[in-house]
Amino acid sequence: MRQPPFISRRLTAAAAVLVVGAGAAACGPEDSKAGSAGASGTPHKGGTLTVLNSSPQTDFDPARLYTSGGGNIPSLVFRTLTTRNREDGAAGAKVVPDLATDLGTPSKNATVWTYTLKDGLKYEDGSKITSADIKYGIERSFAAELSGGAPYLRDWLVGGADYQGPYKDKKGLDSIETPDEKTIVFHLNKPEGEFPYLATQTQTTPVPRAEDKGTKYEQHPLSSGPYKVVKNEGDGEHLVLERNTHWSAATDEERKAYPDRIDVRSGLDSAVINQRLSASRGADAAAVTTDTNLGPAELAKVSGDKDLAARVGTGHFGYTNYIAFNPKVKPFDDPKVRQAIAYAVDRSSVVNAAGGSSLAEAATTFLPDQKSFGYTPYDHFPAGKSGNAAKARELLKEAGFAKSLTVTLTHSNEKDFATSPEIATAIQEALKKAGITVKLQGLEDNDYQDTIHDVKTEPGFFLAGWGADWPSGGPFFAPIFDGRQIVKAGYNFNAAQLDDASVNKEIDEINKLTDLSAAAKRWGALDKKVGEQALTVPLFHPVYKRLYGKSVKNVVISDWTGVLDVSQVAVK
Repeated sequence: MRQPPFISRRLTAAAAVLVVGAGAAACGPEDSKAGSAGASGTPHKGGTLTVLNSSPQTDFDPARLYTSGGGNIPSLVFRTLTTRNREDGAAGAKVVPDLATDLGTPSKNATVWTYTLKDGLKYEDGSKITSADIKYGIERSFAAELSGGAPYLRDWLVGGADYQGPYKDKKGLDSIETPDEKTIVFHLNKPEGEFPYLATQTQTTPVPRAEDKGTKYEQHPLSSGPYKVVKNEGDGEHLVLERNTHWSAATDEERKAYPDRIDVRSGLDSAVINQRLSASRGADAAAVTTDTNLGPAELAKVSGDKDLAARVGTGHFGYTNYIAFNPKVKPFDDPKVRQAIAYAVDRSSVVNAAGGSSLAEAATTFLPDQKSFGYTPYDHFPAGKSGNAAKARELLKEAGFAKSLTVTLTHSNEKDFATSPEIATAIQEALKKAGITVKLQGLEDNDYQDTIHDVKTEPGFFLAGWGADWPSGGPFFAPIFDGRQIVKAGYNFNAAQLDDASVNKEIDEINKLTDLSAAAKRWGALDKKVGEQALTVPLFHPVYKRLYGKSVKNVVISDWTGVLDVSQVAVK
């Protein structure tokens, strides 16, 4: 993912969004314990859940969606080989079986993965779900007209890079075998121990060839989940879901599916969404949002109201906001200059600029501070809470800038409390204390994204952020520091253009591991090692706060998505 989960857009294969509803994020509530205490009362089946969102659930086709763990709204309709564990906090960062009986059986050094489907799996029309349907669902995601989904299968599957999809190549991918109706086998180009995480993406949703309507399939995709689509207006602006009577809870341990109906209304102003959830009148009493956070001003108002404060879900999604350096641009080619900036940063002022400690937590590691990522605490350039100007000046003197240094910091003009003017100004003021004059270069967001992700135009010093396609070190660390992922003609995310053979080799060795806990420890150790080079300055991890209606029960917010999980919510 690479954008905060409340932004539903995707630029390129590498500039993914995490779509966790219409795109959203937040973790286990701290205002009130998530789950049964998060919204009091025993959950019961029935009623209508309303979802109020700013961004529409566009391209409602499993081939085109870019999701994590199967998505939030999408996961109500589309089941996948594996999915996220629907529990609060860290327990929710685990991958668990969905359509498959287990997380898959690896062989040949994790280059071959075999899955067996559960018994009794059916579509909304009562027909049987087969392994051939999953193979076809994946193959259609390769079609140009259905682009937009996660890029991993194209990169990982043998022959995937050249395959054009079933509309042009009816023979299909030889690297996906279906020896019988319940077995599917994947052949990969290289070892991938995290394949069970990838199998949560909606591209592994079954699609019967006979029911495929190409680009029109999104209007009524055949449901394999607890709900079916009965209305899709305005390309996802108004989505209505009702029960799939052929879904069996006996085959699905993850989705509770309490409401009878789910009414998703999008295209709303964020302020209006929070006003409606706050008032909680009529249908809005049974409403939630999957993509709208409380801002600093709104949070201050809510915090002063005991009843409203009890209806705030708090969460953490694996995301880091940081300063990025391009060492090919002077003076950032000198490690001492980069280290000086790392020492000079005042994280307290940055956190305040991001909305305060309720909405941001100071970071000194690139990997998020969650176990599933392999979080290993380190602070190579301890700046304290307010920066270490004296140490920064000392390093600048050693670098030949004893009198002064002037640099330009590029940022977005988007008011996102992340890469925006508020953060840039906080950094400017902190570095001034160390004798560094910072000129600010603010760009409109599209221009900013294009500029910082092109090696030809990438500035030497800019604000950036990175999020996870799934909660582990692999998709978080490798795109930023794997030298083989440097893109010279397209969107590039390895801003430092680091191409270190030892780092690349360790990435390959970790990818071979099918023990995800062991892999996590190795990612953490590698993060600590690369962190010594001061190629980034971690600033903060965002915290997400979301209101929900007064009749909403069974609030579950995991560290995978960081948002209220609609598959667990009850409204009666």
